[in-house]
Amino acid sequence: MFIQTEATPNPATLKFIPGRSVLASGTMEFASPEAAARSPLAERLFAVPGITGVFYGSDFVTVTKADGDWQHLKPAILGAIMEHYMSGAPLLADGSVDGDDSLDEEDEFFNEEDADTVAQIKDLIETRVRPAVANDGGDITFRGFKDGVVYLNMKGACSGCPSSTATLQHGIQNLLRHFVPDVVEVRPM
Repeated sequence: MFIQTEATPNPATLKFIPGRSVLASGTMEFASPEAAARSPLAERLFAVPGITGVFYGSDFVTVTKADGDWQHLKPAILGAIMEHYMSGAPLLADGSVDGDDSLDEEDEFFNEEDADTVAQIKDLIETRVRPAVANDGGDITFRGFKDGVVYLNMKGACSGCPSSTATLQHGIQNLLRHFVPDVVEVRPM
């Protein structure tokens, strides 16, 4: 098994591509060892000292570290990913293969009269923003819209990335303002 490794814009996060599907749909983020209890692979990764976050995309796993040198951490992470896939264990303890994006929709907030604007915003995020940030090992999802402000949730490599503010304000905000005149600002949540 060959696992590719890619740097991300976030120096604390590396992207690992196992050459096979990770999640059938959606994304999933584990921000603590307790949250990782749902996933045998995430548990293995959190067992590596210094790991503070694990994120699953369709065909990649991003791992975030608190400290330590990637040169020392990478072999242990590669070993954990390889062991997981070679064991045949399921990605998630319950056997499912889908991410938890559906949970995000339950917590969205916006006024009903803004439904058309929100639909436009969501479409732009889905078709133009999410594919680009997935290339960098992360994800951005819609959280809400109020008084012209779009609230987004940043996950994976995007969460805590030093360039995330620039991505939000210069990239995503400009894109949304161009196509959706009601958008005034974009903020992280």
